[in-house]
Amino acid sequence: MSERAAPFYCPYCGDEDLRPGEQGHGAWQCAACNRAFKLAFLGLLARGTAGAAHREER
Repeated sequence: MSERAAPFYCPYCGDEDLRPGEQGHGAWQCAACNRAFKLAFLGLLARGTAGAAHREER
């Protein structure tokens, strides 16, 4: 299994001092604001592909 892309900045404070969290896959810790957060991919939106085709027709 390949590694996922890492976040570039904290979603709370915007700092770039992030480290992988101890809570498992997708968990990150921000050293600047001392927050822990988890990222997860939920899936693709069905309207995302139809919306792109609709915009091209205009």
